[in-house]
Amino acid sequence: MRYRDGQRLQLEGAAPGRPPLILRLSVNRRARRLSVRIDARAGEAVVVAPSERGLDQAVAFAESRALWIAERLAVRPPSTPLAPGARIGMAGRSVRLEATGTASAARLVETDDGPVIRAGGEGEAFSRRVLSWLKAEARRRLTDRTEVHRTALGQGPVRLSITDSRTRWGSCSPHARTIRYSWRVVMAPEAVLDYLAAHEVAHLVHADHSPAYWAVVQRLIGDPRPHRRWLRAHGAALHAVG
Repeated sequence: MRYRDGQRLQLEGAAPGRPPLILRLSVNRRARRLSVRIDARAGEAVVVAPSERGLDQAVAFAESRALWIAERLAVRPPSTPLAPGARIGMAGRSVRLEATGTASAARLVETDDGPVIRAGGEGEAFSRRVLSWLKAEARRRLTDRTEVHRTALGQGPVRLSITDSRTRWGSCSPHARTIRYSWRVVMAPEAVLDYLAAHEVAHLVHADHSPAYWAVVQRLIGDPRPHRRWLRAHGAALHAVG
């Protein structure tokens, strides 16, 4: 069978009474091997291959991991819409979303009951305003930490962009002098966001993940392992927001 990038298939292996297992096929030319991940927001698994020619093997690989996929989908965090009354993380704090009943842009307000993001609009309009604020805040904070780390390493300026990647928290192209970050890391604790900035800036020195690369990361922020563990443990919950 000829598979194509973006195609969705149904896998066998769902438990009785559970929704079917959906597999999305994805081609990533930069991938070095086959991999399977869980898309918490979409409620499906994604299998990645380096080329369309490799999708046959990728599907077989995913089928061999059907039980693991079913288990991961069964325990994925529930989705958290950007709606009034919802709570999301922000720098290690719980922040409540609140509608103003106006057409105002979103803003962060400190109240006696804790931090609140207030925004106008209803439904999708409210969600868009909150999302715009979150992306702007991610850009502000990540720009600041990127500048700190690149200066510490004696590196020149870089172009920074904010994305909604479902596969990477960040990426760096040393030759193009560009760094991309997922806006969702703004919901993580400050130290985790700082680790991500250090992680990507260190790639300006070493494009790989060699011991020399990790030595640069450690020089910038100390032991990176606790922050990597945090992202592995809580990353799915961040991707379930919105």
